[in-house]
Amino acid sequence: MKRIEHLGIAVKDLAAAEKVFTDVLGLAPYKREEVADENVITSFFQTGESKVELLQSTSDDGPIARHIAKRGEGLHHVAFHVDDLEGEIYRLEKKGYRCISGPKGGADGKRIAFLHPSDTSKVLIELCAD
Repeated sequence: MKRIEHLGIAVKDLAAAEKVFTDVLGLAPYKREEVADENVITSFFQTGESKVELLQSTSDDGPIARHIAKRGEGLHHVAFHVDDLEGEIYRLEKKGYRCISGPKGGADGKRIAFLHPSDTSKVLIELCAD
């Protein structure tokens, strides 16, 4: 794990959340992107070496909509940058962690995979590689 790549935050209203984070961080998002496979629109803020990713569902039954319905808005996942996505998945699976999604293409030009939150102290962990 090289660094925290980004924090993913589930939101109901992307424009309203962008205003909040623009105010708090003192900068505008550098990118909005739809990820059709995940049924989300994302908005990214760069802060130092890490990013904040806001996620708004594009469907009532998408993963972000389900997350918000169950847990409300807020932190959805913590993403770590790795050099070798498949190698990290293999290493972690050998230790008993389950990969629940990926490797696959994700937002911001990354290849991603998610670990099962039941294995990671109830935190959804995303692995990201360029």
